[in-house]
Amino acid sequence: MDPKYEALFTPWKIGNVEIKNRIVMCPMGGTSLFGWFELTGCHFDKEAAKLFIERANNNVGLIIPGIAPLRDTFWGKWLWQNPKMFEELKVFMDEIHKTGAKLFIQLTAGMGRSWAITELVAPLHKNKLTRAIIKPIIDTSHELASPSPQPSRWAHDIECPEMTVEQIHEIIEAFAKTAKLCKEAGVDGVEVHAVHEGYLLDQFAIEFFNKRTDDYGGSFENRYRFAAEVVKAIKEACGEDYPVSLRYSVESKMKGFCEGAMPGEEYTEVGRGMEESEKAAKYLQDAGYDMLNADNGTYDSWYWAHPPMYMPLNCNLEDVAHIKKFVDIPVVCAGRMEPETGAEAIAEGKIDAMGVARQFLVDPEWITKLIEDRLEEIKPCICCHNACFNFSSSKGHANTQDLTDTMGLSRCALNPQTMQSKKYHIEPAKKQKKIAVIGGGIGGMEAAIVCAKRGHSVELYEKTDKLGGVFIAAAAPSFKEKDRALIAWYNREIKNYPIKIHLNTEVQDIASLGADEVIVATGAVANKIPVKGAEKTVEAVDYLLGNKTVGEKVVVVGGGLTGCEIAYDLYLQGKKPVIVEMQDDLITTKGICLANTSYLRDFFKTNQVPVHLETRTTEIRDNGVTVCDKDGKPFDIEADSVILSVGYHPAPVAKKGGHIHVVGDAAKVGNLRTVIWQAWDVAMKL
Repeated sequence: MDPKYEALFTPWKIGNVEIKNRIVMCPMGGTSLFGWFELTGCHFDKEAAKLFIERANNNVGLIIPGIAPLRDTFWGKWLWQNPKMFEELKVFMDEIHKTGAKLFIQLTAGMGRSWAITELVAPLHKNKLTRAIIKPIIDTSHELASPSPQPSRWAHDIECPEMTVEQIHEIIEAFAKTAKLCKEAGVDGVEVHAVHEGYLLDQFAIEFFNKRTDDYGGSFENRYRFAAEVVKAIKEACGEDYPVSLRYSVESKMKGFCEGAMPGEEYTEVGRGMEESEKAAKYLQDAGYDMLNADNGTYDSWYWAHPPMYMPLNCNLEDVAHIKKFVDIPVVCAGRMEPETGAEAIAEGKIDAMGVARQFLVDPEWITKLIEDRLEEIKPCICCHNACFNFSSSKGHANTQDLTDTMGLSRCALNPQTMQSKKYHIEPAKKQKKIAVIGGGIGGMEAAIVCAKRGHSVELYEKTDKLGGVFIAAAAPSFKEKDRALIAWYNREIKNYPIKIHLNTEVQDIASLGADEVIVATGAVANKIPVKGAEKTVEAVDYLLGNKTVGEKVVVVGGGLTGCEIAYDLYLQGKKPVIVEMQDDLITTKGICLANTSYLRDFFKTNQVPVHLETRTTEIRDNGVTVCDKDGKPFDIEADSVILSVGYHPAPVAKKGGHIHVVGDAAKVGNLRTVIWQAWDVAMKL
């Protein structure tokens, strides 16, 4: 192991519990050992257990599974009322301890106004009759209950009801009873969720959300009373020496309702600022918490707690290191943490451990590879949130994420086997075949690798001189360093298998390949717009690849994800982008995480990048564009260049049928998740 990582592999303590190294697998929604959002109610989740055992066997020090609701989302049964589940948990803990890892269970008080109510459920809640009818199954008023009446983060036309004192006391009691059962099951400690990310306890702590006039609102002590009473109740039930961690946001990074602060921006904090956080951290330590598992943000500034690729690496380290000065208990920092930076911060005493989350979904062996100096073999997380947390929303919509995704968080776009091991697995082929893969993009490479792992003879054909396909263009902007690392990883990984690669080879005749099965992964081509002067535009891919240059003032036609990323890239270069979009919001596509989309929306707003919504482009001119607003009023926008980013359509070289299989964007335009998962869907059946 490189000596610069040595600080990560020193022991430390949380209370009396010793952890073997300084790498913490942070909690992620969907990895609860007690199941997640199941209609049948909570149960011991064997898929999550398998996930953690595999990571424990690969040298993680401390594991904190995703949130376990104290009360079932469906049917409303309290977690402590299910003793059988804790019996199964005890058996699991015995297996975890054999690996040398430790595990804390994270228990949640709830979400309040941050509960990601979906487009399916929101109408049922709004109608008093349907709300009453579904209450025995899902009590939406309980899930949405907040410190004070206020709009839902996800559906602004829904007012969240005020939580009663009786409900508060029920939750405190449930924390204590559930923690005691965890202790009896051999769990090393519990984590309280959370004075963090704008969840329920955080809403009570933040004056902006808490307008109560009773003992749980008003003064500093009253606002933090709920969180303090929780840890005191746990300690009373489990003993003073039983470790209790707190998920904690140092700063809220909020400018207002649904409006976050950009990195480095000067702004007025309306949530918890650093001055209050210094006081709060000490107060919560004195109340009984044994560790702060820290980062920044709320759901209004979600990109701090769930940083997309636009956020800086190690984005929360400076703030978390500052707050450590005010407490005596260990402090963990999470948020795009890099091992080298984490090790350096630990060695200097700035933090006690490094928190990592999504990298564990992509590559379960990444710590082992780091220890064994196999860094190039680590498959990188690209911070896309396409499968692990793709709660999505745009103007006028609640959470538009599909129900299947809501019920299956913490899967991985790049690793289909994560939390889906029953569906996606490698089995030797019953009959070895000759397989031709046409297209050397990510989908083609993934399909080729899976087929080769299964024992097939594979040949891959790519018409250009390099592998990567359209993802090479997608990875071009400066902030896409992890995307570029992923392309490099694939180029190295594919060489580990007996796959014959034909570059600069465009397939004209499929029959001439002599293959038993053919996988078509030739991607998609850009859409055009039927307007005068369209030939004057620069296609998005040509801009990204540097094939065509643009001037100072650039109109980007199309405010989807690609168009917004191009506008963001242009701004970072010092140019002056303008976005023209026909929809009523930017990035309205389902399945793109709000943490990602809200960053770009907030960035453009903060930096006064002109955005014209509900606006149609009618003509492209040499010196700009003519557009038409929603009222039919035309106006001109001056520009030196116009980039066209209005989507793509499939471009398969052959149609599906017989021995021909079409995957990825060649079948239906999507994202890396759809590309990779579909490659597996096909390759597993051949």
